[in-house]
Amino acid sequence: MRAQSRAVSENGSQPRIGEPQMTQQSTVASVLRRIPHLLAGIVLLSLSIAPELGAQDGVTALRSEIDRRATAIEERVVAWRRDIHEHPELSNEEVRTAALVAEHLRSLGMEVQTGVGGHGVVGILKGALPGPVVALRADMDALPVTELVDLPFRSTVRTVYNGQETGVMHACGHDGHVAILMGVAEVLAGMKDRLPGTVKFLFQPAEESAPVGGAGPMIAAGVMDNPKVDAVFGLHIGTAPLGQIGYSTGATNASEDSFRIVVHGKQTHGAAPAMGIDPIVVGSQIVLGLQTIISRQSNLSKGAAVVTVGAFHSGLRSNIIPDSAWMIGTVRTLDPDMRRDIKERIEQTATNIARSAGATAVVTIVEGYPVTVNNAELVNRMLPTLRRVAGTENVVEQPPKLSAEDVSRFLERAPGFYFGLGSTPPDRDPRLFGANHSPLFYMDEAALPVGVRAIANLAVDYLAGAPAK
Repeated sequence: MRAQSRAVSENGSQPRIGEPQMTQQSTVASVLRRIPHLLAGIVLLSLSIAPELGAQDGVTALRSEIDRRATAIEERVVAWRRDIHEHPELSNEEVRTAALVAEHLRSLGMEVQTGVGGHGVVGILKGALPGPVVALRADMDALPVTELVDLPFRSTVRTVYNGQETGVMHACGHDGHVAILMGVAEVLAGMKDRLPGTVKFLFQPAEESAPVGGAGPMIAAGVMDNPKVDAVFGLHIGTAPLGQIGYSTGATNASEDSFRIVVHGKQTHGAAPAMGIDPIVVGSQIVLGLQTIISRQSNLSKGAAVVTVGAFHSGLRSNIIPDSAWMIGTVRTLDPDMRRDIKERIEQTATNIARSAGATAVVTIVEGYPVTVNNAELVNRMLPTLRRVAGTENVVEQPPKLSAEDVSRFLERAPGFYFGLGSTPPDRDPRLFGANHSPLFYMDEAALPVGVRAIANLAVDYLAGAPAK
């Protein structure tokens, strides 16, 4: 009892039976006993934070390494581009270009596949760390265009195309695309011991040969599988200001369908048109009628569209009304419903106009590349990467283009981000410069290092799953 009476608390109350009797000394001792547990908690907290901090530090180091390696190979990228430009090859003829690419990828220690979907080349780079799979794409083919730009490495290649002799030229920047991706391959291969995930380098043939193209055959050969691709990145060089990156969210390039219309009339003497049915006049009315499909029959608030007749042929002599005429053209749309509706209207317009004149029209429409669609979530995630590389002021959102691209087929199979890279010299007006597919198309090679850094950083930031800032 005496012991209990001495244990009265400061407020005069007594402890309950079995309650620990706390003194100043015992309180201090209790705190001291808890210090190891407190320290352990702090250590555990720091360990839970450390991986995130370490991962971010690792990504920062990879970005710095990209910059260093990209700078070191700038001259080689330019040399590759000039070599490819001087030796252009048309669609499905990219033998030399494919061999150059394959040799380079093998020298980097990659697993290399050739003859993929034609002359396609695939390089597979496996990072040392686990992660997703990203595909990087470049197209390799040139165009039947006679180059008019005075360069030391200008193309002098000649060929016969559609029965006509012509030059061959990289008039659409594909030589730059290949050189950029060869540079990216060298940059990332040198970092594979710290690289997460897998990179597939897709060097694609025959982009300019719609409707089949080169992407579809490569996909049929399995390039998007084994391992399955999680995201696709690619760029296209164009006439925007030097180093500017232009992008669209959602539809970025149009679908492409081609048509052929054959008008059958009745041949007669040019002096007696009433004795026949003139297919040239009927065909001309069809050409004009096709323009009203866009201007008067299409809901353009859903997206831009165009119908273009690119060739019209008929007749041999000035005094003979021929028996038939034919025309070929292209249809471009940004909306699948409009695409279907316009194709139906082309057939209706041509056949009804021909019937009204007593002629007939046979319409053949071949479906080509689908709409190229950038994945909105991927674009928003990766825009900070491009802004960091090119500068915020140089990354510009643009309306979609009505040019078509068979990169669209890759983007149908996995989320993708396809953007433009400007290559017009600073002292030239992009609006007055030789556009893509022009014999005066010119590329300022200062755009090439921007392309290497952009694609390499997109790949690393995506694979690491890190914030792009």
